[in-house]
Amino acid sequence: MPYKALYRYARISPRKLRYMADLVRGKDADEALEILKYQPNRGARMVELVIKSALGNARDKNEQKIDELRITELCVDGGPMFKRFRPKARGSATVIKKRMSHIRVTLDIPEEA
Repeated sequence: MPYKALYRYARISPRKLRYMADLVRGKDADEALEILKYQPNRGARMVELVIKSALGNARDKNEQKIDELRITELCVDGGPMFKRFRPKARGSATVIKKRMSHIRVTLDIPEEA
C-alpha cells in the first residue's frame, strides 16, 4: 500500500528543490534521510520533512515493514508566484517572480519479481 505526503506552497523555487529530489529519488526512505541530513541546502530540510511525514503516515496505518519502504515517487511541481515590481531606469519597472513549490512523496514496498 503506498503512503503519501504533500508539502504545498513551499517558499522556495522548484528549480532549487529538484536537485535535492534527484539525489534521493528511488532510494530507501532511511537512506534518503541520511543523505539529506548532510546536505547544506535549505531545500534538503523541506524534502526531509515530507519524507518524515510519509513515514509517519505509514506508522499511523500500522505498516509492519517500515524499514523496507522505498521512495517510489518524489515530484516537485511549481506553485503560484508572488509578483513584485522593481524600479528600473527611465521610469520603467521589471517583474520579480517569487516562486513557490509543491512537493509530493510516495513511499511503497518494492515488489520482488
